[in-house]
Amino acid sequence: MPLSWNEIRDNAIRFSNEWKDAQSEQAEKQSFWNDFFDVFGIKRRMVASFENPVRKLSGTYGFIDLFWKGTLLVEHKSRGQSLEKAHSQASDYIQSLLTEGRNDECPRYIIISDFENIALHDLEENTSLVIRLENFHKHINAFAFIPGYKQHKLGAVEDPINVRAVEFMGELHDALEIGGYSGHDLERFLVRILFCLFADDTGIFERNAFTLLIENHTKDDGSDLGPQLAQLFQVLNTPIEKRQKSLPEDIAALPYVNGKLFAEHLGFASLNRPMRE
Repeated sequence: MPLSWNEIRDNAIRFSNEWKDAQSEQAEKQSFWNDFFDVFGIKRRMVASFENPVRKLSGTYGFIDLFWKGTLLVEHKSRGQSLEKAHSQASDYIQSLLTEGRNDECPRYIIISDFENIALHDLEENTSLVIRLENFHKHINAFAFIPGYKQHKLGAVEDPINVRAVEFMGELHDALEIGGYSGHDLERFLVRILFCLFADDTGIFERNAFTLLIENHTKDDGSDLGPQLAQLFQVLNTPIEKRQKSLPEDIAALPYVNGKLFAEHLGFASLNRPMRE
């Protein structure tokens, strides 16, 4: 099961403390990046390799310090060396990948580090974040792409994916209303579903927890989905220490959602296979 954000944040604090005195790139960078990926519960060797060769424009070969094809390129320097120079080197490597026709391998992210600082560059969004190692845990969500959490931008309703999502919610609304579930209960029910879908993708829940709950705890025909969702809403409205001990572990582990979103009692909706899908 993917690590929760609380676990990742605790790991990040330990990582920063362990590496606060590191100095030498050649002596320690590989151990540093192995431990870096461990912060997120990811084994580095499963996704990224060290010293990946790439032919430079001069015809000679350079070696990328750490390379996760299509996702991340890392350049590492010893403490006190220029991050700007390392970033220029990383950019040259990306240009070389393009020249070689390895377009599908070009990463979205660049990370530059000299142990003391970590600089994250998002090439798709054209944003940069430079943090000191001791503050790594405060900015851990910026690295959500490593454990696989999605980061959403609100308001981009023109995005075709978001438009289709709105259409799906509209279809679910109409199907429930035709089936006799309507009015305030219906509107509140849909807001709760929307929250759970958002929480699945943004780290409020552990990754895909809501999706897996539906897949693992309800029947394919959707006949028991309404009661299961009613139970879920009640659990989300209950502090963890006050929940029943016999709840399934994956349901009991969901966070307490403070506020009034799940406080009101709703009649449970009767759903079918298309609604579940």
